[in-house]
Amino acid sequence: MKRRTLDLMFSLGGVLIAVLLAVAGVVLSANARFAEDYVATQLAQQNITFKPLDTLTDEERRSPGLVEYAGQRLTTGKQAEVYANEFIGLHLKSIAGGRTYADLGEPQTALRAQVTQAQQAGAANLAELQQQLADVTAQRETVFKGETLRGLLLTTYGFSEFGVKAGQAALVAYAAAVLLALLAAAGLVHAWMTPRTRAFAPVEQATREPAGV
Repeated sequence: MKRRTLDLMFSLGGVLIAVLLAVAGVVLSANARFAEDYVATQLAQQNITFKPLDTLTDEERRSPGLVEYAGQRLTTGKQAEVYANEFIGLHLKSIAGGRTYADLGEPQTALRAQVTQAQQAGAANLAELQQQLADVTAQRETVFKGETLRGLLLTTYGFSEFGVKAGQAALVAYAAAVLLALLAAAGLVHAWMTPRTRAFAPVEQATREPAGV
């Protein structure tokens, strides 16, 4: 095979791969921009704003994210993560002793049964049991709303991270495409400078027997 032909084959192959990588980079960049724009639009519609710095409690001030984003409008995935974990998560711990929506189901069911029995028996502590049931029910509803909002915000954060990863992958694809394009160009230059009649000569290692054998 001619050396020039081999150079042309590798160079054209490099150009083809570079084009494919560039196309992949464009697609990944488009996905990254879509994720960023979509997250910003959806979060902006929620009209959530971080508490101003001068209104943060001592406990809230110990959260670096709440201090960093104090007074800002929530529009990015990273802000959504901070708001979900450092603000909502923090306040959920102060409700019902940090118990979750699922945890509060058992005491709520038990109190309902006790209220029913007290009503049937005409017990004197009926009003007290009803108040306890109302308190647990209110706590469970509040926790449910907080956990739901927190989950939605964390889902938004996760979606935004896919966009970030897509943007990083796009940069890698662009860099690889440029590198292959440069190598292909070098190969084409070498092919143009190589005489048409020059054949490809791979390096051969000849084995020679020692003299006198």
